[in-house]
Amino acid sequence: MIEQAARQLAAANHTFCLTGAGVSAESGVPTFRDARTGLWARFDPAQLASQEGFATDPGRVWRWYMDRLAMAEAAIPNPGHRALARLEQLLPTFVLFTQNVDELHERAGSQRVYHLHGCLARFRCNDCGRLHELQPQERKAPLPPRCSWCGGWIRPDVVWFGENLPPAVLDAAWQALERCDVMLVVGTSGEVYPAALFPQVAREAGARVIEINTQATAITPVAHVSLRGTSGQLLPRLWERVVSLREGRG
Repeated sequence: MIEQAARQLAAANHTFCLTGAGVSAESGVPTFRDARTGLWARFDPAQLASQEGFATDPGRVWRWYMDRLAMAEAAIPNPGHRALARLEQLLPTFVLFTQNVDELHERAGSQRVYHLHGCLARFRCNDCGRLHELQPQERKAPLPPRCSWCGGWIRPDVVWFGENLPPAVLDAAWQALERCDVMLVVGTSGEVYPAALFPQVAREAGARVIEINTQATAITPVAHVSLRGTSGQLLPRLWERVVSLREGRG
């Protein structure tokens, strides 16, 4: 199965990669719900990641995201992240769309990364949208800082419940799906929309769909090839085989 997937990637002109929480989990970054441990376990997700929750208690939401940011910054890119960065360097056109907010792909060396759900390390005003540069003292503050432009609360630039994905990122995704001849889906269950639609759209457009996951998912029936295992184990092997094929070593 790795051989089949490698041959499809080696021949690809346009590769669309979609990654999910499974890739970051190997670096010790918990999923949104798994991160609600200890003090945070008693809170409903909507209390920590929604406009309603932020309006009710901006301090609680801010402290929650400062904890998540610290966890993400302490994490180290794993072999799966690094293999994807190497695939980008190797293949003609390779674009990566991620549901993760931790920026581990960039730290591993990936250049063309689109964040479908935003970034934990980026901040903006909740009212006017103006970007804000986080200051060291703000990390431990009981309340979020105020916008220097309009006075609104500063928030992490991530997608909360009830909010739309960034239009520019979503537009880029639809355009890339139309062009891709191979789609690589790694570490995502295929249950969060609209990203869950991407593999079906790619397949209907004529692309070959390769899935890497530890178990069967909603994407499995759509995939031409499904590899079972962690991305940290399988992606380096896949990359090595693609290198051999691209170099003509058979």
